[in-house]
Formats: sequence, structure tokens, C-alpha cells
Amino acid sequence: MDKSSNQPMIKPSHYDSDLWNEDLAPTTVETRTWVWKDYAALWVAMVVCVPTYLLSAGLVSEGMNWYQAVITVLLGNVIVLVPMMFIGHAGAKYGVPFPVLLRSSFGTRGAKIPAVARGLVACGWFGINTWVGGSAIYVILNSVSSDFFVGQPLPVLGIDITQTLCFFAFWAMHLVFIKHGTESIRWLETFAAPFLILMGLALLGWAYVQAGGFDNMLSTPSQFVPGGAKEGHFWPTFFAGLTSMVGFWATMALNIPDFTRFARSQKDQMIGQAVGLPLPMALFAFIGVAVTSATVTIYGEAIWDPVELAGRMGGLGVVLALAALALATLTTNLAANMVAPAYGFSNLAPSKVSFKMGGYITAGIGVAIFPWKLLETAGGYLFTWLTGYSALLGPIAGILIADYFILRKSTLNIDALFQHQGEYAATKGWNMAGITALVIGVLPNIPGFFHAAGIVNSVPAIFDTLYAYAWFVGLLVASIVYMLLAKKQPAYASVNSVP
Repeated sequence: MDKSSNQPMIKPSHYDSDLWNEDLAPTTVETRTWVWKDYAALWVAMVVCVPTYLLSAGLVSEGMNWYQAVITVLLGNVIVLVPMMFIGHAGAKYGVPFPVLLRSSFGTRGAKIPAVARGLVACGWFGINTWVGGSAIYVILNSVSSDFFVGQPLPVLGIDITQTLCFFAFWAMHLVFIKHGTESIRWLETFAAPFLILMGLALLGWAYVQAGGFDNMLSTPSQFVPGGAKEGHFWPTFFAGLTSMVGFWATMALNIPDFTRFARSQKDQMIGQAVGLPLPMALFAFIGVAVTSATVTIYGEAIWDPVELAGRMGGLGVVLALAALALATLTTNLAANMVAPAYGFSNLAPSKVSFKMGGYITAGIGVAIFPWKLLETAGGYLFTWLTGYSALLGPIAGILIADYFILRKSTLNIDALFQHQGEYAATKGWNMAGITALVIGVLPNIPGFFHAAGIVNSVPAIFDTLYAYAWFVGLLVASIVYMLLAKKQPAYASVNSVP
């Protein structure tokens, strides 16, 4: 829908109907209204979430002290910012979402594979975060009612009736924003960002006062020192952690065109992302590790889960803390875990599935996976999960960057992206250079993933080493393979056709 005229967009007659709908169509000048502050707010609102809070915890548990963990988080996000800006460039220049951009390197039909792969990862995160938000509501209710709502687990579900209702209540909040589209999401992110920063700083201030200063809060020493328990093992742990940090936002590095397509200019999307991602991410990771360290002094034990911590606070504090946590989870879930699969599912059948319908499908899958059961078995495998899917998404990022920047010199034929017989049709809609490069880019990391996940007991050491750099390995291998194979295909010169 072209919001400037409030009239339905008409499909150009030379576009194929199974490649086009109003949501996948290039944005118009009138709808490109996002400025740098919008992108900064978008990232701040996404960064403030439970998984970010827990990131530094995982690194500290591996032996790092607080500043080693925070620096690792910061560096990982500076690294992932680079492909984020590169891939976002195409969205800002041509106004197309991620699934449409994929057609350039995977073919008009082949693009559905990486689009759905990205979308399914997001569906998993969508369900997990919806459960976290619902749990916050559940804890609020029991905190103000002396556990009145605690009940017996329901058959099959394994959670009580109030937990179920809280989950679906939080889930229903997402449906409101799905109904009103990306502009409503931008409004929420812009509104929430400053509030979430203030709440994070307030939590840090509370911990500072309760623990008696930073000396007590940040006293955990690094184990990677001469004579320490993990002497000599810092660099392997650092690089494995760094890959996990990159993997954390490797999802958004791919589908960032879904947002930059609304940018007023390239400058807006680049400055906004640079301001909104690395430093806020490091700040919130610092808050997570500092507050958790403080809980050792305050409560006599380390409490990493912010939902559990908020429940310990009692009084008005628990309500405010958990309300902020629920808002943070909602903003992250909508932007990071709903938009990508909504476009991805729409791309499967554009004439039948709109962005809105794709969002509803995402929400449905988020329920169907029973995320509370998923966390029971996978909650302790944060690094396996993050590094594992970064091994899949790294190659896709490498192929996109190689195709768009190196081979096509950031020039695309927009009309051909919506035509099965156009420049990007390849072999009946399948660009085998992209498909082959994706497979080869993933292969080196599979043995290491099987070992890390406990599927196999041992693999040659080289595969564990490769897996520690999974995102980097996948990106490099896939980009090189793609360039070698793609150059054997018809010329890559194309006509710039900006809408």
C-alpha cells in the first residue's frame, strides 16, 4: 500500500505475479522517511533484551573477567556492523527487502531457500522471546499476589494455566503491531529506546548502591592469568566467544535491507546503525555482568536471569523492572524476529501471502515450537546455538556482499528482480553459483557443530578450530566460491533502474 496516496499499488504488467506484491515492491520516495535517529532507536530497542544481558555472563563463565567480556562483545558488534552496512546499502539504494535482494545471487526461485532459512531462525527466537515476555508478566502477577497464580502444570503443555495465559497475552501484543505494519514498529522502537536506556542505568544504579560500589561488583578475576585455572587458553576462548558475538546479530546483518529500504539516505542508515549498535550493546553487556556480580554480594549467589532477579527485588521495583523487561522483549522480538520471516514467507507466494499474513504465520510457528520446552533442552547451549546458525548465515552474507559489491559494483536491474525471464533468472530461476557456494560455505563447519552439540564424541582438531571461526569461515569460503562460479555465467553488467 502506498501510504502517501492511500491507494493500492498496481503491479507493473511486465512483472511476474508470483514475484511481486505491494509489500515486496520497491519503496517509493514518499515512504522513505527513516532518518538516522530512527535507526539508532531501532538498534537500542533491539539491543536491550534478555539474551544481550546474558551474553557477557557466558563469557565470564568461560573464564573472562568483566572487561574482557565487554570488550569481546564490543568488538564482535563492530565486526558485524561492517556487513550490516554493506548489505543495508542495497536496501537504501533500491528500496527492496532482503528476499528480493537475494534473487540477484540465488535466482528468482532459488532465493526462497536462504530467505526461509533466515526466517526459520527468527521463528525460533520469536518463540523464545515471547516466552520470556510472558514469564515477566507471570512473575509480576505472582509478586503482587503472594504467588496466588501459581498452579499445577497442564497436561501436554507442562506449564500452568496462568503461565499459558500470560504467554498468549504477550503473544497477542505482537499481533497488534503486525496488523499495523513496519511504521507502527518504528513508532514503538523510537518511543521505547530512551526509556529502556534509563531503566538499564537505573538497574545499574540500584546494584551499585546495594552492593556498596563497583569494587564489590566487578571483583571476579580473569582465569586467563599466569597460574590461573585456564592459563594459556584465552585466545581460543576469545575467538570462539567473538564468533558467537558476531553470530548474535548475524541474522539482522542479512535482512537489514528490510529496514534500510525506508531510509531517507545512505548516510542516515549508516550513521544510525553505527550509533545504535556497538556501544549500546557493550553498555548493556556491562550492565548484565556488573549487576549479576552485585547479586553475589546482595543475595549471596549469582543471579544471571533478569526475570528471576526482578522477582527477588520485591515491592514496586519488581513491577517496574519486569514491565521494562517485557517492553524490551517486545521491541526486540518485533524488529529482529518478526520482520524477516514475514517478508520471507511472503516471498514464497507473493500473490497469496502479504507481509501481514507472513507475520501471522511467524507468530503461529512461535507457538507451535513450544518455546518453554525448547529452552529446557537448548537453554544451556547458547554458544552452540549462536555459533551454529552463524555457520549457516555467514555464507549467505558472503554471497550477498560478493554479488552486490564486487561483481555488480552495487548496480542492480530492479525490473529483472521481478521477472522469471529477466537477468537474474539463471537456470529456470535457480542460480547454481549461489546455491553451490552456500552449500560449500556451510560444509567446513558441520563436523565442528556436531561435536559442539554432542551429536558426535570427537572430530579432528582442525574442525573444532574451523568451527570456532564459523561465521568468518563460512563468509570467506562462500564469497570466494561464488565469485569463481559466477564469473563463468553471463556478464554481470546491469542497468541501474532505481524506482
